[in-house]
Parts: sequence; C-alpha cells; structure tokens
Amino acid sequence: MLQIDDKIISFDVLDKKFVCDITKCKGACCIEGDAGAPLEKKELKILEKVYPSVKPYLRKISIETIEKQGVYVIDSDGDYVTPLIENRECAYLIFENDIALCGIEKAYLDKKIKFRKPVSCHLYPIRITKYKQFDAVNYEENKICKHALINGEQKKEKLYLFLEEPLTRTYGKKWVEKLKIAASELLKNSST
Repeated sequence: MLQIDDKIISFDVLDKKFVCDITKCKGACCIEGDAGAPLEKKELKILEKVYPSVKPYLRKISIETIEKQGVYVIDSDGDYVTPLIENRECAYLIFENDIALCGIEKAYLDKKIKFRKPVSCHLYPIRITKYKQFDAVNYEENKICKHALINGEQKKEKLYLFLEEPLTRTYGKKWVEKLKIAASELLKNSST
C-alpha cells in the first residue's frame, strides 16, 4: 500500500496495466453487478438537475424506471446508487452499435450538460471506499475487463495513468502529480 495525504492506494492500482477496450467488453460494466453505480452525495442534486437534458437520450424502459424509482436510489447497504432496470443494468444505459454506453456521458459529449457521469463510473475499475480517517483506493478485479488487461499489457499503460483524468477529477491535479512521483520512485526502487 502507498499513502498520499489521507488516501491509501493499493499496489494493484500502480502495477496493473489496463486500457479499456469497449469493443471487446461491449460496456458490460454498465450491465453487470448487484447494485447501481455508487454516487457521491454532491452528485444527487446534479442528477436531478441534468435529468431533463439526459432524458431524450434514454430508452423508454430507462425513462419508466427512473420516473418510477427516482434519478437515484438507496441500495441494501444504505448507499446512494443509480437505479437499475429489472435489478440488472443501469437505468442510464444506452446502446450504440450493440455497445452499452452512458446516456449521461452522451449528453455531456453533445455539450447538453457539464456533468460527465458519476465519478465512480469514470474511475472504474478503481473503487474508492471512504472511511473517517482515509480513503482506500483499490483496483476491483472483474472478468469482464480481461481484454482491458491484455490491451494494457500490449500498450504498456498503467491503470493509474489510464485513469489520470478521473483521478484528477476526484482528488485534483496536485494529488495526481504526487501519485505519479511516488509510483515512479516505487518502480525505480523495485527494479534495483
């Protein structure tokens, strides 16, 4: 484990080579799982605000689900998450060319809203668990990402570098720079 400020980062985040290959996984991370995407409290109001602009991108079943359950729900652990359609896929999911994508992100890319998507989705497969004293920053291994690991090996790109943008969104540019320096030092020390 590596500690930077009050964040404890697992070595997997630093060591794993990972580059998402959505053409292979077909966006399965938006479909698989036992709960919706985790949401931060500040994202709840944002989802309420952007929903009218996101709605035109969504499928009929998505709209029905969101309008019945709400733009977010509380899961069995008491956490805020995106609603699911029939306890399976994220209600914000859309399909393009048989690939699952985020309707929120589609609206963002079309410049209809300024919110890209829930940060937990942007960070995946990094998962952050917040404790009173620190945040635990971990890699969540998932068989649906096997092609991303192969792609990462081929491109020789580390997970934390592939996810630099969402890490910066979460913790800021200065923190990410500290992470890069620490990871570089660790790599140097492990090769000697």
